[in-house]
Amino acid sequence: MKNKILVAVDGSETGNRAIACAAKAASQSGDGVVLAYVIEWSPYSFHTPEELAERHKRRESEISRAEQSVLTPQAEKLRAANINVEAVVRHGHIGETLSDIADEYGVSQVYIGRRGESKIQTILFGSVTAALIQTSSVPVTVVP
Repeated sequence: MKNKILVAVDGSETGNRAIACAAKAASQSGDGVVLAYVIEWSPYSFHTPEELAERHKRRESEISRAEQSVLTPQAEKLRAANINVEAVVRHGHIGETLSDIADEYGVSQVYIGRRGESKIQTILFGSVTAALIQTSSVPVTVVP
């Protein structure tokens, strides 16, 4: 039985390198790849009914944009290399959500870029990579 590899995708250069490393491992082993894009989203905020309706529209728009601009192009590249690929977009705390996706899809390995899109965000909110390493139930490969 083949395994699956989870790759955290964010559109950054290090994220793209993580995809390349995972693709190389998958092509050598025959494993499948799960591409995951997580949109930071806190459920712990209070809104009026109108704000909730607007928030839902914005959420759906973000999912569509992530699928079209990031996930679909990367998935097509992997499929062209004869790699079985699935793609998922979720909202939530990025590190915890990636860990949950890893458990849900039964992956055996996670690949993530060392640094995502925003250096400032890392300083202010902490490292997604560090959070994933702390919560993951499977090995995590950090790609520079």
